[in-house]
Amino acid sequence: MFIDSHCHLDFEEFSNQLDEILQNMKNAKVDKALCISVDVVDYPKVLDLATRYEHLYATVGVHPDYEDTIEPTKEWLVEQAKHPKVVAIGETGLDYYRMNDRSYDELEWQRERFRTHISAAIETQKPLIIHTRSASEDTIRILKEEGAERVGGVMHCFTESKEVAKAAMDLGFYISFSGIVTFKSALEIKETCQFVPLDRLLIETDSPYLAPVPHRGKTNQPAWVSHVAEYVAQLKGVSVEQIGQITSQNFLQLFKI
Repeated sequence: MFIDSHCHLDFEEFSNQLDEILQNMKNAKVDKALCISVDVVDYPKVLDLATRYEHLYATVGVHPDYEDTIEPTKEWLVEQAKHPKVVAIGETGLDYYRMNDRSYDELEWQRERFRTHISAAIETQKPLIIHTRSASEDTIRILKEEGAERVGGVMHCFTESKEVAKAAMDLGFYISFSGIVTFKSALEIKETCQFVPLDRLLIETDSPYLAPVPHRGKTNQPAWVSHVAEYVAQLKGVSVEQIGQITSQNFLQLFKI
């Protein structure tokens, strides 16, 4: 009924409780989950999850604010993306939030890494998983410059304005909402969620982070994407069953599953 379009089941928080996490998914009717790669060193763990479990899928990429790590080459990304359970490139994008003590020019490595991921996505014809934080203008600009509309993808854990959402959707991207949308203070995100049409909508947990209400402050898990669906259904004025069905269809279409 539900699909978690973005989670990190390879992270240390889940190392001793994966069986329980997967059972909780089943109990909550979360049929599939996409396990997201954030660096080269840990990518094999992500791929292992996807190969061991039929209902899990993987991406390949290096997170934009992982500075002191192995730099991915286009060739490496393309080679890893040949695996049938690797359905997307990323997560990639730009994150200026934790870099606010650095000059703009000092962040050029982020923009170059982003371009590398886009190029690999275009070559492999696999969609992009985009992370953008305090960098929406540059994110949209680079997506346009590199021709990312040829593959599209998803703007994950979306926290931007309706204008940024429209710019991304104009490039063929889906907009994914996490547990943040359930937070009382997230007024702009709620408005953006109401603005995004159902056929461009995805839901996610970004677990182990950003647990939705009523679990806020706890270690998040894919089962709780059902709470995101319930809240989005209220915002959109439709049933939670419709949100589950539509977002699952969107997921399967985007990632060609």
